[in-house]
Amino acid sequence: MSAGADLGRVDREVEVLVVGAGPSGLAAATALAQAGVGGVEVVEREQHAGGIPRHCVHLGYGIRDLHRMMTGPAYAKLGVKHAADAGVSIRTGVSVTGWSGPLTFDLTAPTGLERIQARAVVLATGARERPRAARLVAGSRPRGVFTTGELQQAVYLKNQSIGHRAVIVGAEHVSFSAVLTLAHAGVQVAAMVTEFPRHQTLAAVRFGIRARHPFSLLTDSRVARIIGRGRVEAVEVVTGAGRRIRIPCDTVVFTGNWIPDHELARRGGVELDSGTKGPAVSPDLRTSLPGVFAVGNLTHPVLTADLAALDGRYVAAAVLRHLEGRQGSGDSVSLRVEQPLRWVSPNRLRAPSSPARQSFQLWSDEFVARPTIKVVQGNRLLHSQRLRRDLVPQRPSRLDSTWCESADVAGPAVVIRINGYQPN
Repeated sequence: MSAGADLGRVDREVEVLVVGAGPSGLAAATALAQAGVGGVEVVEREQHAGGIPRHCVHLGYGIRDLHRMMTGPAYAKLGVKHAADAGVSIRTGVSVTGWSGPLTFDLTAPTGLERIQARAVVLATGARERPRAARLVAGSRPRGVFTTGELQQAVYLKNQSIGHRAVIVGAEHVSFSAVLTLAHAGVQVAAMVTEFPRHQTLAAVRFGIRARHPFSLLTDSRVARIIGRGRVEAVEVVTGAGRRIRIPCDTVVFTGNWIPDHELARRGGVELDSGTKGPAVSPDLRTSLPGVFAVGNLTHPVLTADLAALDGRYVAAAVLRHLEGRQGSGDSVSLRVEQPLRWVSPNRLRAPSSPARQSFQLWSDEFVARPTIKVVQGNRLLHSQRLRRDLVPQRPSRLDSTWCESADVAGPAVVIRINGYQPN
């Protein structure tokens, strides 16, 4: 540790810097420390580590990584404990303000300014929901408009009064989670509105929640305007047929429609993927910058917390290889998708490497019943696979990675398409 050239700045060195203390960042740091890496540090801009699960009190966490059923706060607390027990330094209330060189970051901490030089960096900054402004919903700007994350923090962390009657925008997993949060706060859901022809959650989830908390599900519809002065009074919904409906309410919750929190990566010159909007990554989660890795929902919004944590464990092996000078070839080839697919992740292919859980994640903009996926490179068919489940918008689907060794990393782009797809 030394005094920086700038007055009051402290310069430090660490082996691995992890930015973000959510499930993927904590899991990566824990795995690295357990593997014997000293000097693993996690920095988190929030005042508490654990990520989004901290304010999700419902069950469903920890199934695939910890093999148990937990609430979000219990899951977050255990993730922090595992990291601390492994010897990871977890620092909260610390903001990374920029890059000052390769693997060098400027930070603002409660103790002052810092500059940290690392041998490897794991970006685990997650994803966020697009708020109302990003969705171009017209109307006034009254109180009572939330994203799901804002709602959960208001209800579970701040114990704030929310309202009495709500409209939820979106019909994916997190939208139905918002129903439970509103119910906890004593708020009735008047309607859930989605532009898609049907909801995007699991049928069992939809049935179970609507059975306990009935509400109208308006499909092929959109919230066009929010009405109200000091407080939300109603929303105007436009149906697919063009009919306008006014729904009285005092609360509006915008859910889902995720985007990676990629600002830090972008400022550092990390190549971004045009589909995911997050860093372009190879199967071992390397980015375009040597020594910089990206993990979790920063790379493909949005996976559940347990899958993000498994990705965190997976990236640790690649970071270890980098620290030991065994990173392998830098040659890579891009993976591209055709409509109605929006993105694939990982989206760069290097040899030799295979993605976490031996599968790629696909994201579709349309419902497609059990499609056959074709993977081609130039004139070569690398892989053909009929998916076991339908493609559903707002939900990732898995594509086997058994074809990776057949791809030529020095060849043309690998293209992933749906066999026989015809646009509507």
